[in-house]
Amino acid sequence: ELAAEFRRRGKVVVLGGPHVTLLPDEAQQHADAICVGYAEESWPQLLRDFAHGEMKPRYDQGTDFQLTNLPFARRDLLDGRNYLTQAVFEATRACAHNCEFCVAPSAWGRKQFQKPVAHVVEDIRRVGSRKILFIDLNLVSDPAYARELFTALIPLKVRWFGLSTSLIGRDPAMMDLMAQSGCTGLLIGFESISRAGLSTIDKRFNDPQLYAELVRDLHRRGITIQGCFVFGNDADTEETFDTTADFVIRTQIDLPRFAILTPFPGTPIHTRFEREGRILTRDWELYDGQHVVFRPKQMTPEALLAGHERAWKAVYGWKPILNRLRHARGQIPLSLAANLGYRFYAHHLHTHYTCDWPQVADQGEPICA
Repeated sequence: ELAAEFRRRGKVVVLGGPHVTLLPDEAQQHADAICVGYAEESWPQLLRDFAHGEMKPRYDQGTDFQLTNLPFARRDLLDGRNYLTQAVFEATRACAHNCEFCVAPSAWGRKQFQKPVAHVVEDIRRVGSRKILFIDLNLVSDPAYARELFTALIPLKVRWFGLSTSLIGRDPAMMDLMAQSGCTGLLIGFESISRAGLSTIDKRFNDPQLYAELVRDLHRRGITIQGCFVFGNDADTEETFDTTADFVIRTQIDLPRFAILTPFPGTPIHTRFEREGRILTRDWELYDGQHVVFRPKQMTPEALLAGHERAWKAVYGWKPILNRLRHARGQIPLSLAANLGYRFYAHHLHTHYTCDWPQVADQGEPICA
């Protein structure tokens, strides 16, 4: 809709990003040019071509793409008052794993691209903030690189938050080094507390039997956890929601988050669900992690929607929040704000649901506002 409106005004429209990379032929219909894949090199080339009146309809990530020799972001050109923080950094891209539902391997492959550690350190020094955020999908995907990076962070005396897989729990020395380097929080995709559930989405490297120990080990090192879980895999039943919520409350995961399994187009799980006739809608606007866009295997779409909301409300009740805050270890203001924000979200999920599910069986497509 945005592209159509700007083209109506006579503007040149370029599209890029994950969705465009996954469905370039679809995107091509709505733009004068598209950028497929990472665009650090293709975007400048597009601009040069545009300036000379020679813009091509499609620009692809080069086969020799690297994250080396990149300029530092000119954050000084941005008004810092418009951002919660500008201390956001990226050391690596991609993840070595191949989870069935994940967009990353389908869009960009499993090869990890890495910035030189010296470049990352210099970027952090230039910004000068003591509290920083890494947005890498999996900072420990390459253990050797991770050790080099964490060692280099120690002299900077920063406090940082990043993303990791649960495999970090099998490497105590790495956890020690992360804590030494200033790690105060990790987002970890637990996804399911059922081994069978993890198997259905090809995330077999997660071991639910080690989850509780991992949470304890990270807490002992002063590292808080944003734990992410996905509902709707083929092994999930209507008992899964309450069992998962009970586990989260019992282990006192600092900031739990739930999502509904979403078969994003271009991923293996979308291909499988389409082959099985389980895709309910191709309205991509509903592919947001909080709508049910496929037929679950062991429950109805309504049950998945209701169970997801029930789990959110259970873990963000007042008692679980207060119990979590007792272990916030000097991060009470931030933890309180985050928990209250998610409590508000949990109790307003119904305002985001725009599908009238009883219509699905009759019409074959959900009726959405």
